Amino acid sequence: MDLVVRLGRNVRALRTASGISQEELAFRANMKRSYLSDLERGTRNPSVRALGRLADALAVSPGSLLD
Repeated sequence: MDLVVRLGRNVRALRTASGISQEELAFRANMKRSYLSDLERGTRNPSVRALGRLADALAVSPGSLLD
């Protein structure tokens, strides 16, 4: 599976398991909701900074977003 697609699926799974909306996660990660949506769909390559922000917002390690 493509790494970008895997990241998107993991972010979406963690977000929904946490019971938060895309808008809320985007706010917590200091990014636009449309960017987060693109990441979850696997249509945008994330920056290293975005991975760190998402991991912090979801309270997980950055590596777990790519497992």
